[in-house]
Amino acid sequence: MARTGIRDVASLAGVSHGTVSHYLNHPERVSQKLAERIQQAIETLEFVPNNAGRQLRRGSSTALAYIAPDVSNPYFASIAEGVEEQAAARGFSVFIANSNRSRTREDAYLDLFQQHQVSGMLVASHEPIEDRLSVIRRRGTPSVLIGQAAVDPKQASVSVDDVMGGRLAAEHLVSVGRRRIAYVGGPLGVKQVGDRLDGAGGVLQATPGAVMEILTLTDRTIRGGRSVARQILDRPDGYRPDGIFAANDLIALGLMHELVNAGVRIPEDIAVIGYDDIEFAAASIIPLSSIRSPHEGFGATAVDLLVDSIENPAAARHSVFQPELVARASTVGAAAGRE
Repeated sequence: MARTGIRDVASLAGVSHGTVSHYLNHPERVSQKLAERIQQAIETLEFVPNNAGRQLRRGSSTALAYIAPDVSNPYFASIAEGVEEQAAARGFSVFIANSNRSRTREDAYLDLFQQHQVSGMLVASHEPIEDRLSVIRRRGTPSVLIGQAAVDPKQASVSVDDVMGGRLAAEHLVSVGRRRIAYVGGPLGVKQVGDRLDGAGGVLQATPGAVMEILTLTDRTIRGGRSVARQILDRPDGYRPDGIFAANDLIALGLMHELVNAGVRIPEDIAVIGYDDIEFAAASIIPLSSIRSPHEGFGATAVDLLVDSIENPAAARHSVFQPELVARASTVGAAAGRE
């Protein structure tokens, strides 16, 4: 069945093709009487305007793109909510894509959104990506890097001070008497993961009697946390860590689930702290201590930076959020209670 077009609408409404085009693009140029006839024809024919085509002809778009590495992670889902809400407030719609931490899929989406001529892109990547965003920027599409502080001053970015976050996590574990600390995360080449380790490592190096081991994994999910917990459980009690700093909350929740099922007491035997403070952290059977990154403001800030870049291509600002410690029962016991 052929798609209904503007000429069909014009014929049914008894107006010219140009009048329908004005109604769709510049409604103020069409009288109320003609506008009512055109709208009635659109509804009768169930006509869907081709916004992409109109935007290409006008050389502009009201669409933005957000590429996330894992939309199943509540952290990135929360950012997506903020992006959508602020984009709507600024007069834009948003395409949301999930790269699933695949460089191939990430590149495919970057190409796709350029072809669709979106006004700008919001990109969260766990790998270096500034070189590719620089090429896209030179082609006329601005972007904001989410989660990594940009090195290039021309690249706008929104990030968290992850070195400080790692420091806060380690200081907290030390403050509750833990000295055998395991850092669980990876790959360490991921900047956010490496920065959190650097922050924690500095604290433990300065703490007499403290030691730290690194347990790497590539699957930063609940499943990944469970697999590491099983490795820990295979050790004799005296060779297990008494404190664990997980690179994100999903890892920490998986760790706790497996450890508790095996009879390990948390925090008496092993204290656990995560990172990001997702909604499930406080709702866990043992409420999870975490480093809160204010992701609620990430989306809105990123959209504002992107719109600034669209309106003024010379503008490129960087916003760095400060993390904070949220102590709960997984490190300080039942006295912490629930939020």
